[in-house]
Amino acid sequence: MTTGQLPGTDVGEDPVDRIIFHVDMDCFYASCERLKEPSLDGRPVIVGMGYEHGETHGAVATASYEARAHGVESAQPIRQALDALPRVGHTDAGYDGPVGHYRPVDMEFYKDIASEVKSILHECAETVREVSIDEAYLDVTDRTGWDTVSDGDTRTLAEGYARYIKDRIDREVGVPASIGVAPDMATAKIASDFEKPDGLTVVPPATVRSFLEPIPIDDIHGIGPVTARELREHGIETAGGLASADRTMLITQFGSRGEELYERARGEDSRVVTPSGNPKSLSRESAFTASTDDSAQIREKIQALAGDVATRARSRGALYRTIGIKIVSPPFDVNTRARSLPGPIDDPDVVSTIADELYTEFVGATVRKVGVRVSNLDFGASDQVTLSGFENEQGDTSRQSDSGTDPDTPTGETLLDWVDPPDTTDDATEERSISEGQASLFSFSDSDVDPQE
Repeated sequence: MTTGQLPGTDVGEDPVDRIIFHVDMDCFYASCERLKEPSLDGRPVIVGMGYEHGETHGAVATASYEARAHGVESAQPIRQALDALPRVGHTDAGYDGPVGHYRPVDMEFYKDIASEVKSILHECAETVREVSIDEAYLDVTDRTGWDTVSDGDTRTLAEGYARYIKDRIDREVGVPASIGVAPDMATAKIASDFEKPDGLTVVPPATVRSFLEPIPIDDIHGIGPVTARELREHGIETAGGLASADRTMLITQFGSRGEELYERARGEDSRVVTPSGNPKSLSRESAFTASTDDSAQIREKIQALAGDVATRARSRGALYRTIGIKIVSPPFDVNTRARSLPGPIDDPDVVSTIADELYTEFVGATVRKVGVRVSNLDFGASDQVTLSGFENEQGDTSRQSDSGTDPDTPTGETLLDWVDPPDTTDDATEERSISEGQASLFSFSDSDVDPQE
């Protein structure tokens, strides 16, 4: 996919010309657990925060749709979840009812998978706003259009591009994503929830009002349970009801938020997708068609990825201090190694050299996927380091390190931060209900709870 505008599209100034994607990963933690254990596919999976194997304490971080069908909900105490869906291998003799597969949160693994998704999103859009570990907004106005594919066909180019992103996430990462497509952020978010799991809902500009009209007020971006209850006290049950409500009454009752919600219910969300801030890392990953132990083939792919990552860093004006690789062996054994330099650099040859050296530890191993990453990015450095030391405007190399590496970051160090947390500005904040939540993933606190479909 080229980075330019698709033929036949026209990017306008009017907000209705914008094309916003909201990407939401479906039951993300459970999907990640299924990557580790493919036998869990189609079975009820419950991931618990503060939970340990065989215990009854903790809370549900996320539950797969199969588990939800038996009454297990996010943020529910594990003990209560076990009453609704007993754990495999812990039932009384003669019990033949449904059972669940309980797993503790494996945050580092989820971060790693989220990094792969994140990399695809940043390749597919110039502007990406990461809201949490499992969701993000993309402005793809310059990549596609609202034009239909052909005469007599109702499908839009925007739908095709969204399907391309969904397919890449599924093919390259192996987890399902739902995408909502609309001319504004609020409608795009509602659309991403509309056909979960693994959904794709497109709301062209001319259909926004009719799409929103029957939507329950609980599903409107920014409305939590307290606000929903207060709106119902005024007889407002749907977005259509909110859109036709007395605007003055809403402002009197809710202040400026009342006007904001009124406008969102009408599809009049003027917010623009703003980046989450400069990234702290850039990475590229690629899977082999079939797992291989051919070191020449593996090295060739690593070199290609290294070159691509270095090019991306240069295009963004970023220097980098740490270079790392990821080696994934069947079925999903993830190993990461990194090396840090004494200071930031912009040198594709160094990225290629260090990535190749880090791979030598894995020569002979069977590999299904490889990745290259540059991190500890610096977007304002005046000096950069070479393999032989720092090089400033006077060519001074007196700050050279004997080892060529950061003494606090030994060669072969395991990377634990393949995903960087987004910023926490107000635009990324929503009114959220714990009862609807999953522990956060595109933020990385084990205690965070994020809305889940």
